[in-house]
Amino acid sequence: MTSETPNPAPTYIFTPAAIPTLPIKGSEALFPVHRIYCVGRNFADHAIEMGHDPDKEPPFFFQKNPDTLVLPGADFPYPSASTDVHHEVELVVALKSGGSDISVERALDCVYGYAIGLDMTRRDLQAEAKKHGRPWEVAKAFEQSAPCGPVHPATGTGHLSQGAIRLTVNGTVRQNGDLNQMIWKVPEMIASLSRLFTLQPGDLIFAGTPAGVGAIEKGDTMVAHIDGLDEVTFNVAG
Repeated sequence: MTSETPNPAPTYIFTPAAIPTLPIKGSEALFPVHRIYCVGRNFADHAIEMGHDPDKEPPFFFQKNPDTLVLPGADFPYPSASTDVHHEVELVVALKSGGSDISVERALDCVYGYAIGLDMTRRDLQAEAKKHGRPWEVAKAFEQSAPCGPVHPATGTGHLSQGAIRLTVNGTVRQNGDLNQMIWKVPEMIASLSRLFTLQPGDLIFAGTPAGVGAIEKGDTMVAHIDGLDEVTFNVAG
């Protein structure tokens, strides 16, 4: 018998970036992040706030890059190229499995857990992109645009479908809603996304924001709350 020569380790022309990860509540293990999907205008009051009719729109999605995550305990740095940056507090759905054409009935089987996230938005650049019919990446996918708390396993929280979702800035409530106000529920989001993309373990879905989005300033403190999850605090650094 001849012994097989093991495959040599790959050689790169520079050191690859580390895999983005989130901490897991109650565990030393980390949640490796594959992609970040965001659901647009998924609360009726926010859709109206942004000038849209929530009854006439199917779910739509955009992406942030995994390396735009800001981890718990870190600051959110106020981004360049904008003077109007808005907060959007959101439930984050963390997937442990995926696939294509997932049925609504089995969609929750793909969920590992939940977190609190902020979809930070350069609103002035988004408005300019909308006016010209251009993509939103410069407004949504800039560096550090996705502050996120730890992932809470669904085995401990259950599957979240109702409960307060709230954001305060410097102690003043800005956003205050309930997860039961989401137009598209978590199983429907997963099913819809899986008809457009092949979902993978490690995917995150930012599930939309209630009304009350608004501007933040350097030096502000944002505290995000969802019932059943640990609150997260992010300071806005200049």
